[in-house]
Amino acid sequence: MANHVSALKRARQTVTRTEVNRANRSRVRTSLRALREALVKGDVKEAQAQYRETVSTLDKSVQKGVLHHNTVSRYKSRLNARLKALATAKA
Repeated sequence: MANHVSALKRARQTVTRTEVNRANRSRVRTSLRALREALVKGDVKEAQAQYRETVSTLDKSVQKGVLHHNTVSRYKSRLNARLKALATAKA
């Protein structure tokens, strides 16, 4: 364990940041899972609403440094393609 005051403070900060990062990652994964489940169900209205929420969560994850912006762009592109395919299949 750390002995210096500054090292003790850094250890406390690491614990706090780890909890915040874990919560942010969990929020992103939960949102992605909910959207994928809505797509599998085939409900277009629900999937579109969930897509908007998921995109917002993904954009916030970029701001917080959880995911890289290119990764989020790839996710959004693929999810939007699946949503469009579902919407055109239902129409």
